[in-house]
Amino acid sequence: MVLIVKSNIKKVVKELDKENNVSSIANEVGMALERKVEEILRESIKRAKANKRRTLQARDL
Repeated sequence: MVLIVKSNIKKVVKELDKENNVSSIANEVGMALERKVEEILRESIKRAKANKRRTLQARDL
């Protein structure tokens, strides 16, 4: 499953890096972000289930 798009990472880094210090993004950054997002979603699902809800909400994050 692909949630993170490398070109979007580049855009966001460029936007956030006001001093323009970062010129490139390593391939493993995308993979690491993907794992982090999946981990956050897994924990969020557990929280929604614990609260007996079928809808994942922002507060579960």
